[in-house]
Amino acid sequence: MNVADKAGEARANRAAALKGLYEAIARGNMFPFWATSDTVEHDEVVQLMATPKAVPHVWRFAEIEPLLKRAAELVTMDDSERRSLILVNPGLAPKRASVSTMYTAYRLNDPGEIMPPHKHSPSAIRFGLIGEGNFTGVEGEDVVFGPGDMVLTPNDAWHNHGTVGDTPSINLSVLDLPLVETLHAVHFDHNYTEIENGREVPKKVQTARYPADYSQAAYGHGGMVPRFVDHRRGGGKSSPMWVYRWEAMEALLERWKDFDGAPHEGVTIEYTDPVHGGPVFRTITFYVQMLRPGERTLPLRQTANLLIAPFEGSGHSIIDGQRFDWTQFDTLAVPGGCWVEHVNGSERDRVIFFVASDEPTQKALHLYRKIGRDRAGDLIRLD
Repeated sequence: MNVADKAGEARANRAAALKGLYEAIARGNMFPFWATSDTVEHDEVVQLMATPKAVPHVWRFAEIEPLLKRAAELVTMDDSERRSLILVNPGLAPKRASVSTMYTAYRLNDPGEIMPPHKHSPSAIRFGLIGEGNFTGVEGEDVVFGPGDMVLTPNDAWHNHGTVGDTPSINLSVLDLPLVETLHAVHFDHNYTEIENGREVPKKVQTARYPADYSQAAYGHGGMVPRFVDHRRGGGKSSPMWVYRWEAMEALLERWKDFDGAPHEGVTIEYTDPVHGGPVFRTITFYVQMLRPGERTLPLRQTANLLIAPFEGSGHSIIDGQRFDWTQFDTLAVPGGCWVEHVNGSERDRVIFFVASDEPTQKALHLYRKIGRDRAGDLIRLD
């Protein structure tokens, strides 16, 4: 056998041996973290990066609303205590996630539908879209809310949902459930009880323990907080202000409408914990973003995942070079790492986004990065 034949036989033997090695590793539920050739079949970086990833996507309210109405006709509160549509990212399906760490869901309740209390480890908010009778009870504070109002249902806080009044109401939810699920820390509890005469009694409705609009009375004055109230209600795991009214946000937007804002994001106003500062939850934050008539943001890229719900106006976004059109009450997924620009094509009307971001989690883990391009196209560090 000549030298060339011997070399070929050696390569064939090695390939067969490697094949057997990889098969044994797979049977043992392990992963080979190395690269042995110029092929990508066993390249560790390619393999690790090949996991499912969220993709940019728009869910259209014009398609969602008819489905909610059909569900309201066919699925009663006797059938199920929940009737929501969760937005599933095409890149992550069938996982219940709109981006890798959060999901958005739309909910419609007919008049008089009030579900029993429950609680869970994921943190959540409700944001009013349609109707003045959206209802959420949170740890004894009954909250009736309308369009633009944001209501917190913190980690492990008892709460229930529904509609009061004579007309159906629609709101959207944002939860960090995919993140909590990844950490294997999800739990739900539906066995609500209250103490009566020294005994634990099951209840279907929470007893109101706070006056109407307690959140606004206690926390609705920036820079001034009463010292005599319990700021740790609900376990102290979130902002103790559980409803943020649109009127206050609208007043701030009006105040800042003629300022330049940030060239990469326009005018943004974040919801914060009025006692300790910082985001309302440890895992996700929420803010409103305003684009004035004709405004176009400069390209921005950040590691944070975003869920963007246009609350007013229409326009489009350019995400990694692809155009996504959106209008009122749609939801836009912007996965972390994407380049994005937002465009308000109207010369008359403003655009208002309601935005959820996992920025707090990434900052706590020192993973957050934010860069942009200036008007000349050069890269600049933003955070």
